[in-house]
Amino acid sequence: MDSNLGGANPSPSPSNSNSNFGPSGIIPGAIQSAIHSGSAAEPVGSYAHARRAGGLLFLAGIGPRQRGSKKIPGVTLDASGNVADYDVAAQVHSCFENVRIILEQAGSSWDRIIDVTVFLTDMKRDFATVNALWATYFKEPATQPCRTTIEIKSLPQAGDSPINFEVKVVATVGQ
Repeated sequence: MDSNLGGANPSPSPSNSNSNFGPSGIIPGAIQSAIHSGSAAEPVGSYAHARRAGGLLFLAGIGPRQRGSKKIPGVTLDASGNVADYDVAAQVHSCFENVRIILEQAGSSWDRIIDVTVFLTDMKRDFATVNALWATYFKEPATQPCRTTIEIKSLPQAGDSPINFEVKVVATVGQ
């Protein structure tokens, strides 16, 4: 067993002769760059859409809002501006489109996604719908990513209403 896997030495050590990491803990020669998409919805804070480290691309939490818009797809507001209802399917489609845009602008693609964390605000209501849509986006068993689905109390209000679906994605990029 690798001594770094048991928790005794969780960070890479330059003195470890088996380590591929440099003194800073970064793989030597790894390209590290922030990706700011000009086409996907703007982040709701001061952060990049994605960050490339070596052959991996890490996307920030990506929601369903469309670029230049404050509207959240699928959300119905009442006369007072409160959420009356939402369509999680519309949010999934819009969110996945934002992910696709970012992946492609960063030199990756949908079939290179390796891990996805899904955040839902109502697991009981939305899980079956999300699961059914997931199967239409990830049809090929050989390229299906790992997935973790988490229910959380709320997601950021990234427009005129809160969102109910968000994903965190890791993909491969480059060769």
